[in-house]
Amino acid sequence: METPVTVPELMTSKGRRRLVMVTAADAPSARWADAAGVDLILVGDSLAMASLGRSNTLTTTLDEMAHHVQAVTAAPRRALVVADMPFGSYQASVEQAVCSACRLVAAGGAAVKLEGPRAAETAAIVAAGIPVVGHLGLTPQSLHQLGGYRVQGKEVPAARALLCQAQELERAGAFLLVLEAVPAPVGAAITRALAIPTIGIGAGPGCDGQVLVYADLLGYATGPQPRFVRRYAEVGAVATEALGRFAADVREGRYPAPDECYPSPPGLAEALAPGED
Repeated sequence: METPVTVPELMTSKGRRRLVMVTAADAPSARWADAAGVDLILVGDSLAMASLGRSNTLTTTLDEMAHHVQAVTAAPRRALVVADMPFGSYQASVEQAVCSACRLVAAGGAAVKLEGPRAAETAAIVAAGIPVVGHLGLTPQSLHQLGGYRVQGKEVPAARALLCQAQELERAGAFLLVLEAVPAPVGAAITRALAIPTIGIGAGPGCDGQVLVYADLLGYATGPQPRFVRRYAEVGAVATEALGRFAADVREGRYPAPDECYPSPPGLAEALAPGED
């Protein structure tokens, strides 16, 4: 087994190599991502949409996140696992934020991620011994406040505000920062200004690394896709075709074939034939 990725290693990677993060919500997905050599696995609250069929991330609960973190961390791995703190698990108070972070680490996470300019919460969680990933730009948990999934930082004052927020999170102790849906120059400027690495998702190539949602990049997510998504496979189409062939084989009596049945001891079929005592 390869040496596990650590927080200090990730922090010293800035300017030396690009980091790769993907989301995962279950053990097989995490195993495949780890085998592919990714640096970080994010157990994102996006699982509400990618795995649970919901319309947004706001309904994801702390119990659900802990459940999925346990699944992702069930097998030995190289990648560092980051657990998303869901909506309602840190907004009430700093104390609530620390307790929620402890819950996700107890479930197996190595670090937690908070959305928005949460410097006080970040500092308190770090003081509790838990590494923190920040998240600025488009923050899906603020969907209603932002008026939808809209690109952030398009105007100079908004871009400068994001830069100030990023620096505040760095000073609070965040070791990594996710930048979502901001113009490429904004992502590049924030990356240059910080000593910690940035991970972009729709933030341009100037970030220190990139993240995509598992279901998006493998092609089994449905519905409209964000501009930044690149589909590296069409797993959904492959799975649908395979399941269709299975259904046809069952209906036509082609499955199971003789070599897919367990051997029968001599005389068993005859003994069970109709009319036999």
